[in-house]
Formats: sequence, C-alpha cells, structure tokens
Amino acid sequence: MIMSRVVFLEERCKGCLLCTLACPKKIIEQSSRFNRHGYKVVEVSDENMSKCIGCAFCATVCPDCVITVYRSKKTEKE
Repeated sequence: MIMSRVVFLEERCKGCLLCTLACPKKIIEQSSRFNRHGYKVVEVSDENMSKCIGCAFCATVCPDCVITVYRSKKTEKE
C-alpha cells in the first residue's frame, strides 16, 4: 500500500512555518538547511513520514504553494 506523504518544493519555501502549526500530527519541522534564497526550509523526517495522514492542512495554509500531498489509497474495507 502506498502511504500518505508530503513533498516540499524547497526553493519556493520562505520558512514561514505555517505548515508546522497546521499539521495535526506535528511532523513538519524547520530544517537546518537553507534554500538558495537564504530561507530555512521545512522537512519531515523519514521516520515521521509514516505518520502523515494526508489531510492536506499543511498545503492548504501554505501561501507559496510549496507542498504537494499524496494520500494513501483506501481499500474497500476502509
């Protein structure tokens, strides 16, 4: 089964951290990396990515369209 996950376009991220506040699982964190514009970008660690529920709250609040959310496919039982 494909798990829900988020992907960030780091070069567009301005480090506003709105996504970190919107995430109900609190898995999005500010990274120690900077993009080419000098902003600290956000990330989800590999171990936390499995906790993503694909709610897309992070993508909804992002003012710069940085985040793409991929949702898990639900089985017929769900």
